[in-house]
Formats: sequence, structure tokens, C-alpha cells
Amino acid sequence: MTYDQVNMGIGALLKVFFIGVFYDFVAVSYYLIPFILYLIIVPRKIFNTSIHKIISLLVYFAVIYTIVFNGFSEYFFWEEFGKRFNFIAVDYLVYTHEVIHNILESYPIPLLVLIILFLTGGIFYVNHKKSDLHEKAFKCNMPFLKRLKIGSIYLALPLLFFVFLDKQTLTENISNKFDQELAKNGFYSLFSAFRHNELDYNEFYKTLDKNKVFKRLHILLKRENTTFKTNNIYDINRVVTNDGTAQKYNIVLIMVESLSAEYLGAFGDKRGLTPHLDKLAKKSLFFNNLYATGTRTVRGMEAVTLSLPPTPGRSIVKRPDCQNMNSAGFIFQKLGYDNKFIYAGHGYFDNMNYFFSNNGFDVVDRFDFKDSEVTFSNVWGVCDEDLLNKVSKEADKSYTKQKPFFSFVMTTSNHRPYTYPNGKIDIPSHTGRRGGVKYTDYAINKFLKKAELKPWFNNTIFVIVADHNGGSAGKTALPIWRYKIPLFIYAPKIIKPAVVSKLASQVDIVPTLLGILGQSYEAKFYGDDILKADHQERAFVGNYQKLGLFRDNTLTVLSPDKTIQNYKVKKQTLYSVIYDKREPSETDINDTITYYQSASYLYKHNLLREFNKK
Repeated sequence: MTYDQVNMGIGALLKVFFIGVFYDFVAVSYYLIPFILYLIIVPRKIFNTSIHKIISLLVYFAVIYTIVFNGFSEYFFWEEFGKRFNFIAVDYLVYTHEVIHNILESYPIPLLVLIILFLTGGIFYVNHKKSDLHEKAFKCNMPFLKRLKIGSIYLALPLLFFVFLDKQTLTENISNKFDQELAKNGFYSLFSAFRHNELDYNEFYKTLDKNKVFKRLHILLKRENTTFKTNNIYDINRVVTNDGTAQKYNIVLIMVESLSAEYLGAFGDKRGLTPHLDKLAKKSLFFNNLYATGTRTVRGMEAVTLSLPPTPGRSIVKRPDCQNMNSAGFIFQKLGYDNKFIYAGHGYFDNMNYFFSNNGFDVVDRFDFKDSEVTFSNVWGVCDEDLLNKVSKEADKSYTKQKPFFSFVMTTSNHRPYTYPNGKIDIPSHTGRRGGVKYTDYAINKFLKKAELKPWFNNTIFVIVADHNGGSAGKTALPIWRYKIPLFIYAPKIIKPAVVSKLASQVDIVPTLLGILGQSYEAKFYGDDILKADHQERAFVGNYQKLGLFRDNTLTVLSPDKTIQNYKVKKQTLYSVIYDKREPSETDINDTITYYQSASYLYKHNLLREFNKK
């Protein structure tokens, strides 16, 4: 954490401190539930034995260790995300194999464990040896009914907090987002995130009459080359008619882990981390004003395959009921494409295999790599070179079958612990994200050079885009500069290079590709063809709670307390943004609500399914 991002004024710090102490008290009331229940029911004969005393002290030591361990965990989580524990932490707890190995590969665990043990021992010694509290505790002869009465009073507190104070809403009175996170309690934030993993839009966000919303949505989605299939305002299925001779070019879409615009020289970065991609930008349709919809890989996948704004809570990719969506996979499947989701790791992570295999794709993941195909791997999967070699082999198979192919490829090397084969680039492995970015740049260039020798190269469109940004922390709820990502569409025999500076979103990628192919199709997409004259310049951005619409240099944000904020961008660079907060216009309010309320409604009511099947 950098101190210049925190409001260091005395008043602000006191506010953070007192709100923080209050939530620490709330959290402690929850932690004590098992202990209080135990003290109520344990017989006095057992409680006053020396063996029970030893066991109790060991448990006490373990509790101290857990608290200290949590403090260290929160520090590293904050360093990575700039937040207390949230949905990301909840998700990661589900996938312990990846998380544990990622931690082991990223941090000096033995040293940290020793430090935590030393601090725990010191705290335990001071509390046990320098206080007679424990001796007094084990001399208690309180009868059961009295223990029950006192224990019930203590248990009433967390019950009241659970009913009336289930979220840390007091922190929302703090304007600085870093201060807001500091005022929270980490354990309590984790519990709250687990409890509220999915947010119901109508319950938590500002709403409008749904008929008004869908009438407005039809206006927002209408384009010159589209026709709605029915007059039903809740049906957004449209026929999109593209001009020209329809083509079936192969598509290799490489979604790169955490490739923010801030890392590329093509956007003005001076560190030289992406020399090959910077050259590729001059040979491609290079979109330099495109924004990710979220801060997780599954959000990027959701946006590209479903062409849908982020709905509150977890991504649709991670939800159990995510099959048979109106996805790009089914559209390309109808066109006769051989669709494959190719992933470097184990696709059960984040529910990716289930999502893709039930939405028009075959899955190729870590289990499908032969030992001879793996030269380097870490817990997240094989290195990007090995992954892209596999992509080339799968393309060969489709070409042999004389079928056009659509390969959705997900990389992993630009992910902590940032390990990759030695000797490939001038930054040593396992030294940080700079190396991860540069190695991915190297691997993609190597793949494209080899692809030039393939018989399918001249008939293939290569798409390179990030899944999300390299970090989500910022002083404001949605720091727009962090959401900017690159998009390359490269096909030297098919597409003339150009720079496209229209404001656009990940949801526009597949409609743009279908426009380049000249293919007409039916879809329930929110995105449109960026290259068309009537493309609506706007971007959808969000995190696990905030939902934003960015257009006309203005960001409108919906919050789960039913409030709406509006920010005019005064200045935006690769590394920062300066906002002027102002009152949102009625149009900004209505359109932002329209996009997000409608998307949530359509998903909740199974209206985004393929042919509306459940």
C-alpha cells in the first residue's frame, strides 16, 4: 500500500479508526460463538482438570496464531488487490490446490511461518505469564443455569448483528476507497463476501419500471443492420445482417492474462515489456480505446462469449446454471466451425470447463497435454509457449478435417508467481509481473512466426485481447484507467492495418469479428460491430459490487445501496485518472440502469438461453 493513496488527515484517520474498532467488535462477537457454546455445555468436572487446561491453552495459542496469520494474509491480499478480503478471497478458498501451490511458489513461506510463530509465542507469553487471567478462568465453578443465562446474552449480540448489520455499511460514509477498506475487519469481510456472493439486482440496486427499461433497451440496441425477431419487449433476439460475401476464416482468439494497456509501448509505456506486440499493433487492426468489463478472468470470458454486461456478484461463468446460453460458441457452431476452448491449466478452476463445454465448445486443458508437450509448468498450468504449441496442433487437426476453426485460448504465464522457462527473455523468472508480461509477448510472437509456415495461416484471423487489467485497486470505486486493455485483430492476408480509437467494450469483440467475416446471424448480444458507422461508443465496467457505464468521458456508477454516482473525467493517463464528481443526468441514470437491470432480469428469467431453453 502507498500512503499517498490514503487520506492522512486527523479527522479522516479517526473516522477510519473508530469505524474499524466497531467492526472489530462485531467480528469478535462472531468469533466467540463456538467458545461461548462450549463454555455453556462443558461439565465443571472436565473444565477444572489439568488436561483440559492444557488443551485450552493450546487452542488459545492456535487462535492467536490464526489472528496473526490472518494479518499477514490480509497484507499480501491488499498488496495484490488493494482491498480487504472479498469475493476473490471466497472464490480462491474453493480452489485450495491452486491457491496453496500459488502461495508456495510466490512467497517465502518457511520464513513467514517462523515469523508468525515467533510473534504468536510472544503474544501468548505476555498474556499467559504476565497475567493471572487464565488462572482465574480455570477456577470458575459457575453452575450450568447461570452459564446459560450469561452465555445467552453474549450470543444475542452476534444474532442482532447478523439480522441488522450483515454488511459493513458504515464504511460507505468514507469517500476515499482505500480508507473505506482500511476501516473494515478482514475476517468479517470474508464472511460477508461469502454470504453475499451473488447480489440480486432488484434488491440492492436502483431500479426503474421494467417496461420502461426494456423499451429503452430496444432503442439502445437498435442498429441499421439489425431487426428484432419479435415485438415482445422482453425479447432482445435480433437478426444481424452483414454486407459482403460471407467468409469462414479461421479465428484464433488469445485471451492474455492481465495484459493491461499500461504495460504496452503502443499505449505509451516506456519499459519495453512488449516489443513484439508493439510491432504487431502496426500490422493489425489495433483498438486502443477498449475496456474490460471486470477484474477477473471469468468476467472477460463472459463478456466475449456472451456479449453481456457484468451482472452483480459472481460471473455467469462461475454460476452453476450457466449452460446453454446464447453464446458465440453456438453461433460459430451453426456456421460449421470446430470450436475449442484451449487452456493451459485445469479447466475445473472457476467452472471454465463446464461453461465452455455446455456453450458450444470442446475443451482442451492441462489433462490433454502429453508429457512430451510440456517443457515448463507451474501450478496454474503449462507455460505460454507450450500452450500455443498445443493451439497450433489443434488447428492442424481442424484443418485436416477441412473444417474452419474457432479457438478460444486462455494464457496463464502472466499470473503470479510469474514463472516461465529461463533464458527466453532478459528478465529472470519469478521476479514479478514485468517478466510475466515480457515472456507472454515473446511466446505470442514465437507462435505467430511458426503459424506463418502453416497452410491455414493465410486464412486465419488472430485476435489478441486481455481478460482483465493487471490490478483493480484505486482511490475511486471504478478507476477507469485500470480497465483499459489492448485488442489486436491480425490477419495480414485479410485485414488492412489501422488504428481504431472508438470507445468500445469486450462485449463488442465477437460482433466485430462476425462483421469482418460478413456473416449474418441471430443473437441476444449487447455488443455491436465497432467498425460500423453507427457503433455506440460506451464501455461497461464493474467489480464485484459496483456497475459502471463509461461514455462521453463520463462514468456513471450504480452501487448496491441503491445510490448512483457520476464522474466527469478531467484527465486520464496510463496510470491514473482524475474525476470531477457531479450530479448524474437523467439520461445517464436511465441508460445505466437500463443496461444492468435488463441484463440481470434476462439472466434471472432464463431469457438469455439458446432458443430460450432452460
